[in-house]
Amino acid sequence: MRCPLPAFAMAAPSGLLRALHRAALGQNMAVDRIFSGIQPTGTPHLGNYLGAIQNWVNLQEECGSVLYSIMDMHSLTMPREPALLRQNILDTTAAVLACGVDPKKCLLFRQSLVPEHAELAWILGCLTNVPRLLRLPQWKMKRTSQNNEGTVGLLTYPVLQAADILLYKSTRVPVGEDQVLHLELAQDIAQQFNKKYGEFFPVPKAILSTTKKIKSLRDPTAKMSKSDPQKLATVNIADSPDEIVLKFRKAVTDFTSEVTYDPDGRPGVSNLVSIHAAVAGLSIKEVLHQAAGLDTARYKMVVAESVIQKFAPIRNEIKKLQEDTSHLIKVLEDGAEKAKELAAPIYQEIRRLVGFQ
Repeated sequence: MRCPLPAFAMAAPSGLLRALHRAALGQNMAVDRIFSGIQPTGTPHLGNYLGAIQNWVNLQEECGSVLYSIMDMHSLTMPREPALLRQNILDTTAAVLACGVDPKKCLLFRQSLVPEHAELAWILGCLTNVPRLLRLPQWKMKRTSQNNEGTVGLLTYPVLQAADILLYKSTRVPVGEDQVLHLELAQDIAQQFNKKYGEFFPVPKAILSTTKKIKSLRDPTAKMSKSDPQKLATVNIADSPDEIVLKFRKAVTDFTSEVTYDPDGRPGVSNLVSIHAAVAGLSIKEVLHQAAGLDTARYKMVVAESVIQKFAPIRNEIKKLQEDTSHLIKVLEDGAEKAKELAAPIYQEIRRLVGFQ
């Protein structure tokens, strides 16, 4: 179902853009708007693509106001060398564009180029209690990688996520299972702000991915991750055909040769079935029908071939885009300028509401 408003954020001149948003603010109208972001960890992996980016491509066709952000500020919560971060930002941007995200149909921008994100995070942080943040599972999980100490940034980044969403008065947010609690925090912060300062923020709703969570090929009880120390565990969308075949050939399954779908009893084979279904655009039932009579060894190669075919054009496009750094930078800067146009009137009203002006 299409959003009722045109994509003025992408096409309207700056003056008209500001006028439309001032009118909306004056009437307390909620523009149907989607916001999502991705951390710049370099070229995304299979799980990123199936769980998020593929959905981004579909959503930009369905809604007239869509913002996608390269979340470079969030990436600082885990240690990274500056040169690597700069390169990761460009590689992630190239991959997102190669997958089909179109700057003519959405705003694609770098988070840190819009300083209002950080400014609003401070305001919202002053409405958020520390015990709530300490209960979030990602804090408990990620602080173990920081010698069980953890930084202030790691603790409070869910508040920055709330600011990312609320700065544009977003109404819908695509989320995976592991981010549901963070969106609930954003919803609670929006309601807390509205209670204190009057109805202002729409309470954003979740767009839950229909794709099954993609698991590690080496440990099908854990999700596929870029940071997995086992190189054969994660399939990157820019991997060569030989690399993809090797990783699926080495994928952990079990001692039963039949291909079935039982995530609890047979997580390894079930993960392969989920990947095959998502990549081929088929249901689990259709995939199992196709796999009838195949043993798991042969089925691994069927899944590998489906992934290779899916990613071949994307991999070629990534290479082309990576050769044109200036184009990637311009896409992010142009997107940031338009994002600022959307954020400016909203943030000015927030400043008035809290007493800054």
